Amino acid sequence: MSPLVRRSWSPRGVTPILYQRTRRREKVSSIAALCVAPTRDRIYLYFRLHPDANIDSETVIEFLRNLRRQLKAPAVLLWDHLHPHFSRQTAAFLQSVRHLYPFFFPGYAPELNPVENVWGYLKCHRLSNWAPDDLQALTTTARSHSRSIQRKQSLLRSFVKHCPLPLRLR
Repeated sequence: MSPLVRRSWSPRGVTPILYQRTRRREKVSSIAALCVAPTRDRIYLYFRLHPDANIDSETVIEFLRNLRRQLKAPAVLLWDHLHPHFSRQTAAFLQSVRHLYPFFFPGYAPELNPVENVWGYLKCHRLSNWAPDDLQALTTTARSHSRSIQRKQSLLRSFVKHCPLPLRLR
């Protein structure tokens, strides 16, 4: 839980000090979807945070169930090559449901994934230079900043526009 140090300020001649706890292996895993409305006028961010856990097939399937309930319309899933995305369990789930169509990005292409831009923004702007005291503080802060991103259409639009995918937005 060490901070991502970007830039810090202090009085001239005084070295800035960032205090942190060391030797802690706790983390917050996240799963998210950026959804562009069929009319291309709105973008929605859906996310889940999983404190001190890894994303596995069950987590992906549960997220997709919740996403399907929210969307109530056909959806194209653009996925990276995270193992749970193409596991047998996830493939069986996708075969059993209608209106979810997965397509995979090339082998290693984070620049094509607009969700990577969301997490990059969160890490490099909102959470930089901050060393949480415990896992609960990290989870709470990441959730509150992610929710604030959800409400900013111009910011969500910039994440999609930054990708070289041919998605036309209004």
